[in-house]
Amino acid sequence: MTTLRERTVVVSGAGPGLGARVVAAVLREGGNAVLGARDGERLARSAAALDPGGERTAHRAVDITDEAQCAALAELAGERFGRIDAVVHVAARDQLIGGLADADLDGWREVLEVNLLGTLRMTRACLPALRERGGSVVIIGSQSSAAGPGRVLQTGYAASKGALTSAMYSLARELGPDRIRVNSVVPGWMWGPRVRAYTRAVARREGVPESEVLTRLCERMALPELATDEDVAEAVVFLASDRARAITGQSLLVNAGELMR
Repeated sequence: MTTLRERTVVVSGAGPGLGARVVAAVLREGGNAVLGARDGERLARSAAALDPGGERTAHRAVDITDEAQCAALAELAGERFGRIDAVVHVAARDQLIGGLADADLDGWREVLEVNLLGTLRMTRACLPALRERGGSVVIIGSQSSAAGPGRVLQTGYAASKGALTSAMYSLARELGPDRIRVNSVVPGWMWGPRVRAYTRAVARREGVPESEVLTRLCERMALPELATDEDVAEAVVFLASDRARAITGQSLLVNAGELMR
C-alpha cells in the first residue's frame, strides 16, 4: 500500500498510543514521518521501534506552546526529506477533569494553550512548506466537544477541542486557495493505552472484571466494540492522502457508532 509514497508527514504528539499508530500507518503507506513530542527520550525509543534503520523517520523533542520549537520541527522535515505534505496534530493535554463550578481556570488556559494555540502554532510553522505543492492538515478532535460529557466530565478539554473544530472551518477557507485541506478525525472512546488504564482502574475500584467495565463502555455503540487507536490512524492516513483530495472542512467520527450525525 503506497497512498503516501514519497510524501512527508509531520506528526505532533508522536509518543505511545495514537501518535505511534499514526506514524506506523504513514510508514506502511510508503511515507516518511517526522515525529515530535515533549519527551525526547521516549520519542527516540518510539522512532527506533517503528523505523529501526531510521531511513524514513526523523524526530525532535518539541513543546508546541513554543513557536521556535514548532519551527525547528518543520525545519527538520525540510532538511531531512525536502518537503512537508501533511501535518497531523495528535499532541494534546487531556488530563483536566471536571466541570466549571469548581474549575481552576488557569488550568483551562493551559489546556487551551496546548490544544488550540499549540495546534495552530504547529500548523503555521508548516505552512511555507505546505504551500509549495498543497497538502493536508489533520486535527485530532474529540467527541466530547460535540456530544457533551459521557462517563467523565472534561468541560475545559471539550471546550478546547470545540474551538479547534471552529478554527478548522476557517482554516479550510483560508488555506483552500493554496490547495491545503484541513479536516478533523473525531474519536470517541478509543481502545489504547489510556482507555486500557481506565478500565483497569475502574475494575480495581469496583472489584469487577475488566471485561465488565469494557462491556459497559460498549453499550452505547452501534458496533459491539470500541474503535481502536489503529482505527483512528487509518482515518488520519486517508485524510492525509490524495484519496481525500476533494475533502476539506469536515469532521470524520471514528467511534463505532456511539454518536451519529
